[in-house]
Amino acid sequence: MSDARVQAIADRLWQAQQARTPCAPVRDQFEGDAAAVAAGAYAVQQVNIARQLAAGRRVVGRKIGLTSPAVQRQLGVDRPDFGTLLDDMAVVDGEAIDTATLLQPKAEAEIALVLERDLVHERHTVADIIGATGYALAAIEVVASRIAGWDIRFEDTVADNASSGLFVLGTQPVPLRKLDLAGAAMRMQRGADVVSEGVGAACLGNPLNAARWLADTLVRTGTPLRAGDVVLTGALGPMVSVQPGDTLSAHIDGFAPVRAIFS
Repeated sequence: MSDARVQAIADRLWQAQQARTPCAPVRDQFEGDAAAVAAGAYAVQQVNIARQLAAGRRVVGRKIGLTSPAVQRQLGVDRPDFGTLLDDMAVVDGEAIDTATLLQPKAEAEIALVLERDLVHERHTVADIIGATGYALAAIEVVASRIAGWDIRFEDTVADNASSGLFVLGTQPVPLRKLDLAGAAMRMQRGADVVSEGVGAACLGNPLNAARWLADTLVRTGTPLRAGDVVLTGALGPMVSVQPGDTLSAHIDGFAPVRAIFS
């Protein structure tokens, strides 16, 4: 895929964000087999990440998407994807979120891992992931899409930084030895109404499996996970649309609740 084509797709997504107007899907711009399409989509993602880094932002971690088998079947893929987390995407529990800055926002509850060691092996074990993790946090990811109507396929969301928006981190760090990540039940509420439910096993069987996949994948791309990185391991239940004035609270076994407040 030519550099000019990659740049043109990146420009379309960038302009959609700047104009606060979603654009048409970009999947028709990619060519080749599945591997070539994926490589092209990640190349587009990196163009727009580089733009943001040049503007003074910094990488603070990664997010894993498409961890649900049902969503994978919906998009016709057999693997997760990943996106890059930047410092200006991070929101503190209870901090007001300006909904106007987001395109078509939706929210999903997740478990975040915060690393205290680098993950640089070609192939990691779950023990490597546990040993490298300082603590876990409850989180709400606020996903957003530059693609109109969330009409996405794998290459659309990858090119769009895995449909990243913001992420809200809880403030209660919990060591992994105190958690049953696969068995952790989750419910997310809008006020008193339960709007999403799930369990840790919905995330590739265990959030640690998702983190292991990410660690291996990033070593192959030459950008391994480093100490201090935040890893959003993937949704524990269905994502829900949000509107100005909403307050969402995610309750995950083992953690204090985390809130996302939309102004």
